[in-house]
Amino acid sequence: MSKFYEIEPTLESYWRSVILFGRNVASYKFALAKSLYDLKDSGQTLIALDQLAVPFAKHITEHLQGCDKQGTSESSRFLNVCRQFNQQAISHDKLLETTVQLGFNNVIDAFHNVHNQELPQRFFIDERKTKGGIVLTDSFFQLGESLHYESLTQETEARWRLVETAWELNLPRHLVQVSYQESTGIFIADNKLRRVPVTLAKPALNGYQKGRCFYCFKEITIESDQAHSADVDHFFPHILRQCDADKPVNGVANLVLACLDCNRGKQGKFEKLPSIKLLERLHSRNEYLITSHHPLRETLIAQTGLTQQQRQGFLQDAYDCATLYCGSSQKWQPSQQGTAIF
Repeated sequence: MSKFYEIEPTLESYWRSVILFGRNVASYKFALAKSLYDLKDSGQTLIALDQLAVPFAKHITEHLQGCDKQGTSESSRFLNVCRQFNQQAISHDKLLETTVQLGFNNVIDAFHNVHNQELPQRFFIDERKTKGGIVLTDSFFQLGESLHYESLTQETEARWRLVETAWELNLPRHLVQVSYQESTGIFIADNKLRRVPVTLAKPALNGYQKGRCFYCFKEITIESDQAHSADVDHFFPHILRQCDADKPVNGVANLVLACLDCNRGKQGKFEKLPSIKLLERLHSRNEYLITSHHPLRETLIAQTGLTQQQRQGFLQDAYDCATLYCGSSQKWQPSQQGTAIF
């Protein structure tokens, strides 16, 4: 999804492209990203594989305890060793030794590849053959100093949880639907056989909006302990259900992150219907989600249509319906507070 980072070619956009749009056949990409977060303050640029193995194995084994499905392959020698460690059948030293041997075979090569294209920015250089590890670049350290860095760590964990939940619930044999539970702020995955909490909605959505308010593009925070943390807002208000009770008001396609001013400030949206320009922006945001991988992708397609034309039609139909109940004179759009970046 080159458009995602070409609109705003920042380090954060490149990094988010890896996390959101990189291929998912195993969870190693997320474990590597989280390992780099852990090693950012080590003061080193050369990270030997045996050093990288410590946080990498830790993140994999911890996630295996919560969800045994960490890839699409039927079997994995590396994951089997991680499971043996969790069962206390092997030592920590054996775990790290195997991680060095097997854990990085593909993920280091593939990390910067997004939709079969190499990113123009690299966060590390592969020096395994000459120096026995990877070399962190200036771009990675600059990323670590950005205002959005803490959000990136949460987004990576949220993304990992979404992907492993899809695997665990056996998608696509049982289509996973993801909905928002307002009382907890959590996405719930449902494959018609069981419902499981997945992850907090804010970090799961924030990356696609690049840390900005959906409506005005002001920078937002998703930190739950911050007084001004962004709201999860329903683009179409709940009144839409008066038109059709089956409209997915709490579906992913209708959820955006908004700053407090836009959502409930003096000139806020509240129950007003956003302008047609903002409807077009919602479609563009949803297409980013579509080009990402399940379960958000599968949920959106199931709720809004198989093709882009069908999805546009779905949103326009909902918009026309909402207009009948909200009134054509109630269209709302705030003044822009930042650069349009999605």
